[in-house]
Amino acid sequence: MDSFFSSAILFNISMAAYFICFLGYLIFTASRNKMLGTLSTILLIVGLIIHSGGLVLRWLETHQTGYGYIPLSNMYESLIFFSWTIVLIYLILEFKYQQKIVGVFITPLAFLAIALTSIFPGINAKITPLMPALQSNWLTIHVTTCFFGYAAFAVSFGISILYLIQDRKNSQKEGNSKWMPSTVVLDEINYKSIVIGFPMLTLGIVTGAAWANYAWGSYWSWDPKETWSLITWFVYAAFLHARLTRDWRGKKTAILSIVGFTAVLFTYFGVNYIISGLHSYA
Repeated sequence: MDSFFSSAILFNISMAAYFICFLGYLIFTASRNKMLGTLSTILLIVGLIIHSGGLVLRWLETHQTGYGYIPLSNMYESLIFFSWTIVLIYLILEFKYQQKIVGVFITPLAFLAIALTSIFPGINAKITPLMPALQSNWLTIHVTTCFFGYAAFAVSFGISILYLIQDRKNSQKEGNSKWMPSTVVLDEINYKSIVIGFPMLTLGIVTGAAWANYAWGSYWSWDPKETWSLITWFVYAAFLHARLTRDWRGKKTAILSIVGFTAVLFTYFGVNYIISGLHSYA
């Protein structure tokens, strides 16, 4: 692609849009200016559309090089896609619950996911041939489902932070902050986020096992990434089990959500940069 019009340019524009949205949501939170909140959401949608265009363009660029694959094959592409899924899931929840303040805690995650492509060592945006293990239709299904799960958990993480702030104010008998949703609403959004993410992660693990059998002849080999994915799955399974059978709510589930997202981050980054394994190429 011409250097003046490439997927990287569109990704940078969307990254800038997400940062501006963060500032917009932040000022909206302080001023309660409804127009500013609306404009921030509109800009976030525009940023997502530009981001989507960048993903399509990246896919076309892989075909121009002769390799032709869905852009989900390496750390650069996965971070770009991670950011896209975070924004998409957040917008779905914003339209459902109309709680724009949550955007203050979510848009920085979308911004950082793209920004990290320029910060982390070893991340290369160059399009290269896929290694043999990645040359499979399972790539799209497995990676897509996993990252929709990760994104839902990222949204849950941001909501949990917001919940703990609100809960602390309640414990100090200051009452619910006028500029923040009630703890009841935050707890509900947190739960719905994990309800979205858990089945996606489950499907990601199942398709990953099928892919592993296709690529390496074994459904499960206790590779570090497989192991940490399972640990992450158990944390969120415990969240849902405690919620449904013991009626866990509020602070306990918020903390469990934060622990779960910590496991997600280690599954995503730790396996690639700390522990070597079959998935280290990601």
